[in-house]
Amino acid sequence: MNQAETSEDAQKPEASASEPETLSVDVAPSELESSEAESALESTPEPPPAPAPPPPAPAKKATKASKPAEESDAYDGGRMDWYILKVAVNREDSIADTLRKRVKMEGMSEFFGEIVVPTEDVATFTRDGKRRVSKRKLLPGYIMVNMIINDDTWFLVRETSGISDFTGAAGKPMPMEPSDIERFINKPEVDDEDEAPIKIGIPFKVGDRVRVKEGNFENQEGDVDAVDEANGRVTVIINIFGRSVPMELDHWQVEPL
Repeated sequence: MNQAETSEDAQKPEASASEPETLSVDVAPSELESSEAESALESTPEPPPAPAPPPPAPAKKATKASKPAEESDAYDGGRMDWYILKVAVNREDSIADTLRKRVKMEGMSEFFGEIVVPTEDVATFTRDGKRRVSKRKLLPGYIMVNMIINDDTWFLVRETSGISDFTGAAGKPMPMEPSDIERFINKPEVDDEDEAPIKIGIPFKVGDRVRVKEGNFENQEGDVDAVDEANGRVTVIINIFGRSVPMELDHWQVEPL
């Protein structure tokens, strides 16, 4: 090799090892668009699933519209107890008889016990002093019935002519208190040798203004000061000679003013 070739080769610049080689790749436009669409679909979040519809509401059972809802809570369905009924005044006995007949006609005797008009024996005296024993109602306008409360018995009682309602709070039939049952229903035991005391029916009370009908003080007026039901007598304060004098008289000897 001559010196001239060697000199030319030395002057040629050597390729830099640090420069990277560039590769040219031809990509079809359709492939590029397809790739971009797939990337867009992958980056888009999926919509949340639609909520499930709520379950259907349970169907309500049909109830009787004619029976008040608040009264159904008072029914225990099987216990016999005493109840007080509001009835027309002065018709207590006839209404009690009507109710007894309806119970028998409807075949509900197993749900009813006694039907009672509470009374007591009282003695009254005629003008000639004769003693007469009669019945006096303890609770005018009320009767008492021993019964089991259920739908059928409730409607039978309420539909009986002359009966307005059960006694109770907020429209609910309330059983009688044991003390009231002893007072109005159960009779005290009396020995065979003793007679039950009979009250005297006196139509006056303390403070009433009365007039003497007969006797030494006839036509005198006074005020009732005391009432003796055991003996049928009243004490009347009468003004005599300017002084107030208590006079004990038979109740039939005086009359109200």
